[in-house]
Amino acid sequence: MTDDLSTMPVIDIDAHWTEPRDLWTSRAPAKLRDKTLRVELMDDGVERWVIGDGMVMGSVGYCSIRPDGSKGSGQVAFDSFDEIHPGAIETEPRLAYMDEHGLTIQIVYPNILGFAGHLVMRIDDAEQREFSVTAYNDAAADVQAEGKGRVFPQAMLPFWDLDASIRELERCHDQLGLKGLVLTDATEDWGLPPLSDPHWDRLWHAAEDRGMPINFHIGGGTITPRTWGSYPPARMFAALSTMMQMSNMASISNLIYSGLLDRFPTLKFVSVESGVGWLPFLLESLDYQFNENGVTDLKMKPSEYFQRQIYGSYWFESDLADAVKKLGADNFMFETDFPHATCIYPGVREHVQRTHKGLDAEVQRKLLYETAARVYNIDPHI
Repeated sequence: MTDDLSTMPVIDIDAHWTEPRDLWTSRAPAKLRDKTLRVELMDDGVERWVIGDGMVMGSVGYCSIRPDGSKGSGQVAFDSFDEIHPGAIETEPRLAYMDEHGLTIQIVYPNILGFAGHLVMRIDDAEQREFSVTAYNDAAADVQAEGKGRVFPQAMLPFWDLDASIRELERCHDQLGLKGLVLTDATEDWGLPPLSDPHWDRLWHAAEDRGMPINFHIGGGTITPRTWGSYPPARMFAALSTMMQMSNMASISNLIYSGLLDRFPTLKFVSVESGVGWLPFLLESLDYQFNENGVTDLKMKPSEYFQRQIYGSYWFESDLADAVKKLGADNFMFETDFPHATCIYPGVREHVQRTHKGLDAEVQRKLLYETAARVYNIDPHI
């Protein structure tokens, strides 16, 4: 095993997939095909995803990397598929991009149905909504197979229906071979019990038994960021991006103080695309409040729960030493956020070299691939 940063394996635990235009139409049964998720050209000349009688679901890609490799400045999404880097959509070009930038493996999340799969709730028709989830997972399994042990999309669940969710979890793991789940922590927004309620225990048991991590991706959580009115687009996106990262404070605090982790002590949770520099502050505060408020009905301190079964991911942060010093290196994982506007691009390997230089080799290995391999049950040595 080498300790040279230039050749060390790198697992990117947060990349995204610009779903191909025929993902749903090519898999839909005849009765759903005409109204399933599809791409249409709007009157303004922009391609957008629509469903049903034409309800717009969003832009075609939420991609900021062009086919020539240039990065759009301040562009959250392009106007058509022709403007999108093929590596955002297709597996072989993605592998070529990964090779070019020194990435060994990517964990991949959805786009058009929400980074946590929660925007599927905009679809009123229950049959169409469930098909949207199961077809996505079928396509994810195809991508994983094409990825040759290097690309691992995370499964979505029909979370509005617990029995269907458990069946889909079992199918995704046992039949399709998918490694983890993405889930909103804002289930109450749709009249469902909070995730700590015993209503969800059968789902947690199924995930825990299979070693499947639960990913809380920013943008699908309890706190919805908002600005003080309308800003110019670049300022708006910059402000909301940081607010969304901080909203995962609520996810972690609820995980710990809800008591859920006492009931499921080996279930793994990942705070995705939220950074790690703020975690020492959060956990110091949670521990302080634990002591000062006399909490006696949890088995451990908040920081101990975190170290046992919660993980964070980072990408832009230039100095990791302080967070590692305070919390250790076992709960942090690297990401790029490719191909979104805030992703590390280009110069991924150069960024790794610069931000990890000076850390002990053991710490480097944990941050760049060992912890991710353990959390997602994958082999980093391809």
